[in-house]
Amino acid sequence: MGIGQFAYASNSNRFLASQALAGQAYALAGIPFDGAVTNRPGARFGPQEIRRASLMLCDGLHPVFEVSPLAHLGDAGDMALPNASPLTVVREAIETQAALLMDKHHCVFLGGDHSVTLPLLRALNRRHGQVALIHFDAHCDTWEDHFGEPSGHGTWTYEAIQEGLVVPEKTVQIGLRSSGERAAREYVKDQGGLIFTARDLRGRDGAGLAGVITQIRERLGDTPCYLTLDIDCLDPAFAPGTGTPEPGGMTSSQVLTLLEELAPLHFVGMDCVEVAPAYDHAELTSNAAATFVWTYLSGQIAKTAKA
Repeated sequence: MGIGQFAYASNSNRFLASQALAGQAYALAGIPFDGAVTNRPGARFGPQEIRRASLMLCDGLHPVFEVSPLAHLGDAGDMALPNASPLTVVREAIETQAALLMDKHHCVFLGGDHSVTLPLLRALNRRHGQVALIHFDAHCDTWEDHFGEPSGHGTWTYEAIQEGLVVPEKTVQIGLRSSGERAAREYVKDQGGLIFTARDLRGRDGAGLAGVITQIRERLGDTPCYLTLDIDCLDPAFAPGTGTPEPGGMTSSQVLTLLEELAPLHFVGMDCVEVAPAYDHAELTSNAAATFVWTYLSGQIAKTAKA
């Protein structure tokens, strides 16, 4: 079925219409929205490119987890969104559609800009209450406003904490390195959470990340946890196709190590956002995103199989 191994078909843009969802424990859905970006637009085209990149992941088992997500995964297609409407209206549409999927599936969402994570957390809150949060990003996303606007793709973490959607002490940010005022950059830490900046992680991979992994596991325990992965957590050398690239970022192998070693946590959903194909080179960014999603799904399925 081609990239239909992520259950993609030619009519998959008809949200929730795919028969591939029937009986599947996991669901994939695209959120083609980039109306809240502050720099380069184009992330609305991310979902289709991540799906396309998944072609090369469909012919075998994950090399760490020894499973394939294909038999467990259906694709709901892309959400139908009022892209010309105010952000509040778009977020309401995302929350409504996400809640329908979350009622029946463990969900992975493909963005889209990072503003889409807030309505996903609101939908998740209906089922799980406050959740722990692991947030890969170059940016803190804890600004109190967005260049004078009340909300955007750089405010959602602040809003999620203010709304009580996440447990502040169990909020973990990984890869931060952008400029900004101290109050924003250190907001999560000031609320009791953990921050591992890109500088903290320089030169650390494999066993060098063991201390980071241990801290996160001990802090989050068995609390239901949501994972949001902004592709710009990666250095632009690994992910040039994004709206706001920041030099000095993480490597693909660092992110994969963390995803693999944190898989035992009680994850209840994931998103991968800010893939902007127009600025990509040799599909580096979409390939990284597809591999991260594949690794997350494989880790969750392997964990379930052992239970």
